[in-house]
Amino acid sequence: MEAVAGMTLCFPNWKTPTAPKHTKKPRFVVPKASIAVERHAKSSKVALVRIGTRGSPLALAQAYETREKLIASNPDLGEEGAIEIVIIKTTGDKILSQPLADIGGKGLFTKEIDEALLNDEIDIAVHSMKDVPTYLPDKIILPCNLPREDVRDAFISSRAASLAELPSGSIVGTASLRRKSQLLHRYPSLNVLDNFRGNVQTRLRKLNEGTVQATLLALAGLKRLNMTETVTSILSIEEMLPAVAQGAIGIASRIDDEKMATYLASLNHEETRLAVACERAFLQALDGSCRTPIAGYAFKDEHGDCIFKGLVASTDGNTVLETSTKGPYALEDMVKMGKEAGDELLSRAGHGFFDSQDEEIHVKMEDILDQRIHGGILGYSFNRLCC
Repeated sequence: MEAVAGMTLCFPNWKTPTAPKHTKKPRFVVPKASIAVERHAKSSKVALVRIGTRGSPLALAQAYETREKLIASNPDLGEEGAIEIVIIKTTGDKILSQPLADIGGKGLFTKEIDEALLNDEIDIAVHSMKDVPTYLPDKIILPCNLPREDVRDAFISSRAASLAELPSGSIVGTASLRRKSQLLHRYPSLNVLDNFRGNVQTRLRKLNEGTVQATLLALAGLKRLNMTETVTSILSIEEMLPAVAQGAIGIASRIDDEKMATYLASLNHEETRLAVACERAFLQALDGSCRTPIAGYAFKDEHGDCIFKGLVASTDGNTVLETSTKGPYALEDMVKMGKEAGDELLSRAGHGFFDSQDEEIHVKMEDILDQRIHGGILGYSFNRLCC
């Protein structure tokens, strides 16, 4: 898709993915605790599977994809009302005025969904795997990954055909420290607006309004939303290493729920599950979160082996450390590869490398929490947000 200088980039009015015809009009119920629930497929019949999800268009697209795969693999779930989609509003969805790194990181998009799962309000939870912390609450497992989508990032702009062609001083909007650090490392003449948050449609609207001159989004999400016509160009893995587990959907369940385990076993894509396990082992070794620019990607080469590429960077892009390794495409070997790659970069970076970035984030979080907790907006302790 070619970009024409001076052209105004206009996007259509994007709509939330719609459910198939057997789904009736949604209704809102009284929120329970911190959970806002919207139920689909209202029926007098008790649902066999209740799918928990965030309410963004992309999250719903992923939940609908999960439902259709469940029905395809389990004909008993094809009856009206057999599957119910439960929308849960998370803390990360509620706080949009600050960068994720400043308010506690990725767990903000999963905590309320985990609580609903543990409280038996849902049976399974559908997540974008890159939003899932490396730790899982007790009694919750992640036994299933759907086939992975394209892991690359998309460049979107009406001002240039690529990042390299953006004029000096152009502003690129991204909420990702990973994208910010790699972008500034390669293109230090560009500026980054790093609180560029919201769902895909919101960010494209801000781009169209001129808040920024370009943005970067995960190609996987655009494909799942059927919005690839907005893409100006696609960044190669070499130009922008993806986030750990980017493009992968994970489905969680309770550890003692054998019925859900059977359903999910029919959906699991083992090649994706192993790649995600390798990447998350790398992230865990670095003790990574949204506060540190980290990228990692595991994939199968033409010989059937696993290739893993990892990266850690300073937020300003001045320092970027990379590693690459190869080994058998098997779970134990790949988890070991990911851990050893993380240990290597941790050793090369030195503990002060991470401490300096955490100290900066710590100060920001203290300021934000002081304002919000005393203002009665947040009900979480500082330690809870840091998890």
